[in-house]
Amino acid sequence: MSEQLENNKSLNFIESIIEEDIKAGKNESRVHTRFPPEPNGYLHIGHAKSICLNFSMAKKYNGKCNLRFDDTNPVKEDVEYVDSIMEDIKWLGFEWDGEPLYSSDYFEQLYDWAVKMIKNAKAYIDDQTSDEIASQKGTPTVPGQESPFRSRSVDENLDLFNRMKSGEFKEGEKILRAKGDMASPNMHMRDPIMYRIIHNEHHRTGNKWCIYPMYDFTHGQSDYIEGITHSLCTLEFENHRPLYNWYLDQLTDTDYRPVQTEFARLNLSYTVMSKRKLLQLVEDKLVNGWDDPRMPTISGMRRRGYTADSIKAFADKIGVAKRENVIDVSLLEFCVREDLNKKADRLMTVLDPVKLIIVNYPEEKEEMVSVDNNPEDETRGKREMPFSREIYIERNDFMEDAPKKFFRLSIDKEVRLKGAYIIKGENLVKDADGNITEIHCTYDVDSKSGSGTEASQRKVKGTLHWVSAKHAVPVQVRQYDRLFNNEDPASQEDFKTSLNPDSLTIVENCMAEPAIVNLKSLDTVQFQRQGYFCVDIDSTSEKMIFNRTVTLKDGWSKVINKK
Repeated sequence: MSEQLENNKSLNFIESIIEEDIKAGKNESRVHTRFPPEPNGYLHIGHAKSICLNFSMAKKYNGKCNLRFDDTNPVKEDVEYVDSIMEDIKWLGFEWDGEPLYSSDYFEQLYDWAVKMIKNAKAYIDDQTSDEIASQKGTPTVPGQESPFRSRSVDENLDLFNRMKSGEFKEGEKILRAKGDMASPNMHMRDPIMYRIIHNEHHRTGNKWCIYPMYDFTHGQSDYIEGITHSLCTLEFENHRPLYNWYLDQLTDTDYRPVQTEFARLNLSYTVMSKRKLLQLVEDKLVNGWDDPRMPTISGMRRRGYTADSIKAFADKIGVAKRENVIDVSLLEFCVREDLNKKADRLMTVLDPVKLIIVNYPEEKEEMVSVDNNPEDETRGKREMPFSREIYIERNDFMEDAPKKFFRLSIDKEVRLKGAYIIKGENLVKDADGNITEIHCTYDVDSKSGSGTEASQRKVKGTLHWVSAKHAVPVQVRQYDRLFNNEDPASQEDFKTSLNPDSLTIVENCMAEPAIVNLKSLDTVQFQRQGYFCVDIDSTSEKMIFNRTVTLKDGWSKVINKK
């Protein structure tokens, strides 16, 4: 620990705060963080940043990090979301301290604290509607009006609160409010709501409760109960901090105190980062569920083939800031590409196949050619791939009347088939509509890659990927583009109008080399010259389906160069 404290270079502002707290002996120099998601949707890439920050701070300073579900609204919460959140955190490579915790674990204590505030004349029952309360709130420069029910006696408030708990009243009929300051310039301090009535079954407590605490009353107290030292929140909670501290002042009397610190949330271009908006996409069936590979959810990115290491590298690159900014999505794709380049094996798959016949190759002959699994990692070795007289190549790798700088195949031009022979275009066959159905070539029999002959060392300008027609495996490929056309879809009056109609293109009967059948669900590989692709969870032994993870083209380098 002493070495960490002496090395203050390149610390982000949260690390600096933590190290100062440790030096000062604050909270016994402990570091205890928490990740407190609401189980009302799937986690997205913004949550991944928070996960990485909270868990990494605990690890760096030999501390602890809790997972605590903020389950105070049974209307929107579901066990499905709880399970998905735990799966996402584990997939990212983090482990929380102890068992998962829930705000509902503290409902009894929170209720007792609410009673304490009533007894101390710091809270009251309000009978007004939400519209009436809103009309009395005022503005940041105009004080609010006190509720006509603010002067109720302690005994009356205690009686009404107990009757609320017993289920005597309808939803919206009564609420519990704190006696804050209706003239405060901070709107959150103007008699905030502490409890509301909700007659819905809770996923953990069943029908035991029909009153539920609000986030602001729950969060700080839950931190206090758990012994949290550093409550790290995104900037939208900055204005909530005075209320966070005020509640603790009313209810605690120890030297220990959790401290809330805010950091900039992750805003990503061409993406919406609101669970409410993401839920709309799911419920309106504009995407195929929370784990649709076009979604910015962690489960969607996992299904698309993004790696946990690439997401953590992305979080590290963007860092921790105090001011909001928008991160170009190309940086995320760069991190994915950089990680997969080192890890993903290369396979050959032809997405738009056209048949090529090597007319001087023996009709019945088959042979194996050797190709690298991953040239970036020699330990991955080589694999054998079948070669025969008839193969498939990409349709756009041939041009009948090619310009001078077209370095792929055309009539009377030579290219190398990767790992195999040099071929030369001779002629072609077309159908009645003028579409090319076959390309006829000849091959240099002595030019096989790695054969050691002089011809095998001969250089040609183009190298094509290919698949033996006899051994090819048909696969479906789902090619993904940006889900939104607008760089800031959330800024639109209706963000759904920015949806990209071409965000998903399904290509049937792509032709892959036979090694493709050895892949398992969620395995990611590079299709030579095409990009990185992941085996979709819908794949079966009868039909393999691949999601395009990311292209080979590096868009982030262009962003850097523009700057």
